[in-house]
Amino acid sequence: MPPEELRNLLSTRYSRWDNCFYPWGETALPILAEQQPPSIPTPRRIYAKILVSSLFVFFFAWFGVGKARAAVLSLSPGTGTFPVGNTFEVSLYLNTEGDSVNTIEAYVQFPPDKLQLVSPSAGQSIIGIWVSQPKFNNQTGTTELQGGIPGGITTSSGLVTKFVFRVKSTGSAIVKIQDRSRVLLNDGLGTDVLRQTGSGIFQLTLPPPAGPTVVSETHPEQSRWYPISNVILRWEADTEVEGYSYIVSREPVDIPDDISEGLTNSVVYRDLEDGTNYFHIKALRKSVWGGITHYALNIDTLPPALFPIEILPGARTSRREPIIQFETTDALSGNDHYELKLVPLTQGVRAQSVPGAGDQPLFIEVASPYITANLELGSYDVIVRAYDKAGNFQESVKRLAIVTSIFRFVSERGLEIKSTFIIPWYLFWLFLGLIIVAAAYLAWRLHRWHRHFDVTHVQKHLPEHVRKQFEELKRYRAKYGKIAVLLLLALGLAFRGAHVKAEEASQIELGPPFVTTLARNISNEEIFYIGGKTEVANSQVIIFLQNLGTGETVSQTVTSDKKSDWFYRHHTFLTSGNYLLWTQSKVGELTSPPSPQMQLTVRQTAIQFGASRVSFETLYFLVTLVLFTILVVVAGYAIFHGYHGRRKHRRLMKEIKEAEDSVRRGFAVLRRDIEAELSVVRKAKLTKALSEEEKTKEEQLLRDLAWVEKYVGKEIWDIEEAEH
Repeated sequence: MPPEELRNLLSTRYSRWDNCFYPWGETALPILAEQQPPSIPTPRRIYAKILVSSLFVFFFAWFGVGKARAAVLSLSPGTGTFPVGNTFEVSLYLNTEGDSVNTIEAYVQFPPDKLQLVSPSAGQSIIGIWVSQPKFNNQTGTTELQGGIPGGITTSSGLVTKFVFRVKSTGSAIVKIQDRSRVLLNDGLGTDVLRQTGSGIFQLTLPPPAGPTVVSETHPEQSRWYPISNVILRWEADTEVEGYSYIVSREPVDIPDDISEGLTNSVVYRDLEDGTNYFHIKALRKSVWGGITHYALNIDTLPPALFPIEILPGARTSRREPIIQFETTDALSGNDHYELKLVPLTQGVRAQSVPGAGDQPLFIEVASPYITANLELGSYDVIVRAYDKAGNFQESVKRLAIVTSIFRFVSERGLEIKSTFIIPWYLFWLFLGLIIVAAAYLAWRLHRWHRHFDVTHVQKHLPEHVRKQFEELKRYRAKYGKIAVLLLLALGLAFRGAHVKAEEASQIELGPPFVTTLARNISNEEIFYIGGKTEVANSQVIIFLQNLGTGETVSQTVTSDKKSDWFYRHHTFLTSGNYLLWTQSKVGELTSPPSPQMQLTVRQTAIQFGASRVSFETLYFLVTLVLFTILVVVAGYAIFHGYHGRRKHRRLMKEIKEAEDSVRRGFAVLRRDIEAELSVVRKAKLTKALSEEEKTKEEQLLRDLAWVEKYVGKEIWDIEEAEH
């Protein structure tokens, strides 16, 4: 190959691609060749390491884990019943379970509203040195003990200290050893070996009655909570009693004054405060006041705190058995239980498929978390009631939607509806066209019908038989007009008598039903429902629903159960718009006044065609599907061209590399030729002096040789292979 052609080829190809194929350069190859593989351990070394590791783990488990955390701190007695005002003693004991310990740190907690710590006794104790005197705080209900035992001790029931508590109020009190307590091993390292701590549960009651025996119609049990703030109290009458003195206070043990309230044996208190109140009474006999009787009144009129409902994996899910979680608190009486109701809002869902459901779904008692049964596709309202121990309840509602997965709606053959049947596309569009033609024809016929009545109204045309009846009416009216006046007067008197009877009957008052459950946030593709309580069990509840747009009013009647609960679920969807809602109770012929009116708004989330409807959700899904299809096509287009472009790029790189190799081999052949010609010149130089032309040729050969070696280096090519 001539030098000029090689020069051009080098400038256009080799300068661009050389660095791509040798990014590290040729100098890196010897370095890589000098690297040696890492040494591989022999099997004997591996077995030795495994044996040593196993022995280490065994000894650590035997001497470390087996011997650590062996001490127990406990309280004695662990249970008991003590009256208000008295004191009782609780001892703290240590069991080292065979180990020697030298340091104890005990932190004990108690309820400060029910117990008062008189003092922890440090007189009799296994503690030899107190780091600090035992501390206690009756406001926070805590006490701290820190001490050491010189030389250590091994004991099964060593007395650490004694606590003396005074009972302040009734209820249950838990005395607990906190987890941050420590018992340190006598090993010079201060190892904590406390394995277990105990607690004490004590029942705190009022002192036995020393005065009159007290009973209550409204609050018969002193340990129970009641949602009634009006209290009726009675006590036994005694002919020898000269008077009674009594008070109500917040103190469990209190002393009434020495002023007599009279000889009556009952009293009524209205609107007492929530919480535990105490009634104290004593009797005067022979001018001497006797002992005092204390009676507890537990009142809780407030429901539990508001709480949210959490549905897992989500409020809108394709999972047929979602998990429902809920939790709340109650400040006074405490939580008692939860009740749950699932109300189907979709017309196609059978009420019998919902747990605890029927014609009127009932509440069932549940615990959180609650896993539902296999639910059908559709929308539900999850209603959870949290009851406290007084019977008050707080209600929370959450919307749940069970939907199909995305790819079950549409098939390549047509439109799949509710995963049950498929409408081919050509039938769908044909049916839609027929519906449009039928609707246009019906509109034309209605237009003609409407115009016919307009003409009839303007021209005052009456049918022949109607005109004859009108003439007969005028004739009879002229003949019997006076008699009609007398008949109207008689009817008025009869109506007056009936009205008087109704007024007499209405003297017995019947309150309207209470509404506790109402579907306030629904759409025109969800079922309406309402529920609550009545004053009288097994009474009728009339529900009135008025459409403010059309003025149409419908009514439905349901019956409350033996617990006075009632519930109504509408059988069809409501049309979108605003509604007024009110209720009335009915017992026999007696009807209550209407309840306050409630407003209800039904959102439009579906387009209705007669009895059929298409939800906006379906329309949005179709648009999303079209966009997703476009995205898939574009992505497929990009992947296709990317794949083929990369394949062609690799092929081009291979061809370029082959061309570069050919060029390098060509340079090698050229170097050989130059060196051969140069050797001829050098041999001639040895025998004779070179002419100027030969010297010029030698210099040119040396320059060409240096230029070629700049690209091919000093390596030796297989020239014979390159020539083939």
